[in-house]
Amino acid sequence: MSEPIRMTQDDGIAKIILNRPAVFNAFDHDMVEHFARHVVMLAVDDNVRAVVISGEGKGFCAGGDIKWISEFPLGASVAFHKLAATFHQAILEIRRMPKPVIAAINGIAGGGGFSLALACDFRVMARSATLRQAYTSNGLCIDGGGTFTLPRIVGLARALEIAGFDAPISSEQALTWGLVTRVVDDGHSLEEAVNMAHKLSKGSRNSFGWSKQLLTDSFNTAFEAHIERERLGLCSCAEHPDGKEGIQAFLDKREPVFKS
Repeated sequence: MSEPIRMTQDDGIAKIILNRPAVFNAFDHDMVEHFARHVVMLAVDDNVRAVVISGEGKGFCAGGDIKWISEFPLGASVAFHKLAATFHQAILEIRRMPKPVIAAINGIAGGGGFSLALACDFRVMARSATLRQAYTSNGLCIDGGGTFTLPRIVGLARALEIAGFDAPISSEQALTWGLVTRVVDDGHSLEEAVNMAHKLSKGSRNSFGWSKQLLTDSFNTAFEAHIERERLGLCSCAEHPDGKEGIQAFLDKREPVFKS
């Protein structure tokens, strides 16, 4: 029996491949536990400068495995409670990870797969792939941080439209609405995501980490408190080896070489 998650590392780039293609990489509890474990490990691995998440086969991720949930001995509510607890741990790690996380959306991203893609910092989408929140069509509500990230990407009115009508979102529409970073030909989403990861990995991880944290927290922090955190972050970055290198490179009129 194959592992539900495949993980590889090469030249500072980690790839997490969801590996249940027969069910479009839907999460049962075994898979979500493996996924969360890998994400937690990569978040603190100093040898990893960027993370790419994709799916095996024709799907990115179809969300929770409804068959597994419906057959759970203690009922669907307990199954969702158990599944979401571990899934949300992984989502929090992705949002707090001080390094770029890129979703390579190779096929359908629905339900929790939709929320997972939105939790990533960047999204590369195959041309024929589709996004769909899917929860409300099944009488459920969105989890995985989707109700936090979605309105911040597309605005409240558009988020309510997506929640209310649950129409499939094409790659062209997703790009227009700002749901994805770029669209590529089918079969090239993982390759493009890895290329993007390599470009990002040449930057300062410390600088990106501070910027990601500040941008993420900006929506639920008072303005006065937030700009004080910006000041603290700026001073911290200036004292970091990357900040010193960046300032010196600017003075020397050369490209910086970041080593963190």
